Amino acid sequence: MVTHRTVEVGGLRMHLAEQGTGPLVLLLHGWPETSHSWRHQLGPLADAGYHVVAPDQRGYGGTDSPADASRYTLLHLVGDVVGLIHALGEREAIVVGHDWGAPVAWHTALLRPDVVRGVAGISVPPTLRAPAPPLSLLRERFGGGFYQIYFQQPGVAEAEFGADLRTTFRKLLGGAAEAPVVRDGEGFLDRFTEPAALPAWLSEEDVDAAVESFGRSGFTGGLNWYRNIDRNWELLAAWRDTPITPPAFYLCGDGDLTRAFTDSSRIAEAAPDLRGAVDVPGAGHWVQMERPDEVNTALLEFFKQL
Repeated sequence: MVTHRTVEVGGLRMHLAEQGTGPLVLLLHGWPETSHSWRHQLGPLADAGYHVVAPDQRGYGGTDSPADASRYTLLHLVGDVVGLIHALGEREAIVVGHDWGAPVAWHTALLRPDVVRGVAGISVPPTLRAPAPPLSLLRERFGGGFYQIYFQQPGVAEAEFGADLRTTFRKLLGGAAEAPVVRDGEGFLDRFTEPAALPAWLSEEDVDAAVESFGRSGFTGGLNWYRNIDRNWELLAAWRDTPITPPAFYLCGDGDLTRAFTDSSRIAEAAPDLRGAVDVPGAGHWVQMERPDEVNTALLEFFKQL
């Protein structure tokens, strides 16, 4: 059975969903998600002999949301992961991340390889350091309407997403997405088509869970991760050309929209001990929810190598 509790990590109250006993596996969600996005992984990974823990990350769900936007850098987020490992009484963990959780996982392995038994990224590959601040490069490539740039202005995206929470999550999770570039006079959600019926892998109860969670926490905490993209580039300059040394694994749906603006061609250069890279045919961005059996099988095959 999945249990829930709150632990203190570096002064932050962090909500956890967990199941099982054995070696520690941390499942790090992305945006706009919570620990609920790992509902199909907790049981199967626990049944395979692991202590599986899915936290609500900083700014999300039942975890604290610091008011200061500068407290959402990758250094803070990696610190949360390391602190959580120790708060759970462990010295190391297998760290798995999806979407924004993937950069947190990759950077935990980069900055603290001593506490990472293995690292798996879903959707977002590890990246080499950009030659210039990332937002300027994204602006040059996609224009000022690119969603990560649209998210920079405090209050704008919050107002859009908070206006009708159910429509927001029906569109973001279950809708068909066009290019993630906001057009003049429109919002980010205008690039999504709301489905008449939810896809088979997403229930109205899942939408209810998102509505309840973000109705309580709001969107600012999660959006503040985007508002530190260039700051992360500055803070991590000292690790330029440093490889990720723990054993690594990458998985992505072949229809994932992030493929348009991420580069998976240099994963082995960023993470030399790459044990596998899997494309899931016919899957989109929410692959761990869309195709849980294939994701769980692939993760467990990786775990067996550690």
